[in-house]
Amino acid sequence: MAAGNEIGNILGSTGGGAKLNTTELAGLPEEAFSKDSQNNYVTANRFYVEMGSANVAAFAECSSLSVKIDHEKIHEGGANDRQRILIKQAQFDDITLKRGITNNFAFWNWTHDVMTGKVQRRNINILVYNQAGKVMQAWGLKAAVPVAWKTPALQADAKVVAIEELTLAYETIEVSNAKLGGAILLKPGRGLLGEYTDSIL
Repeated sequence: MAAGNEIGNILGSTGGGAKLNTTELAGLPEEAFSKDSQNNYVTANRFYVEMGSANVAAFAECSSLSVKIDHEKIHEGGANDRQRILIKQAQFDDITLKRGITNNFAFWNWTHDVMTGKVQRRNINILVYNQAGKVMQAWGLKAAVPVAWKTPALQADAKVVAIEELTLAYETIEVSNAKLGGAILLKPGRGLLGEYTDSIL
């Protein structure tokens, strides 16, 4: 398929004729870009989010991922020039995905399932591309579950795209410089090691 057709398909998938930036172009094949742009750098708006078996291109924003490792500082008597660091558990901040409102109810349906006791966890992949259209970093959120859902305030004179937000909590993160597999819906119940490992096909 020609690059122009691929761009048209991606733009058309967002619906409503919303103004788009290069976020929606991030997954184009390498030949869709000029050979002069084959550089090893990234910009913040070249990303895809994988939810399920396919890339979802119509995301306007993804809040930053953050890991904080809890620790304790120990001071020993007589060792006045140093301290001991005891490492405890890691803490992961929730992440918020934002997209223009469409007739797709995926965000709400997932949140509603959790609200009504049908807790469904997913592995979510966030892919960042360089100017050549190659994956530079991939962040895999494991066993993610929605903890907040928000629609925008509606104003008759507004001239911006209405944004829907979904906030996810997750159990751990994997970072790679290549595409990650397994952006999947997980089966209920933890395995022997306390992890969610099996997928619902």
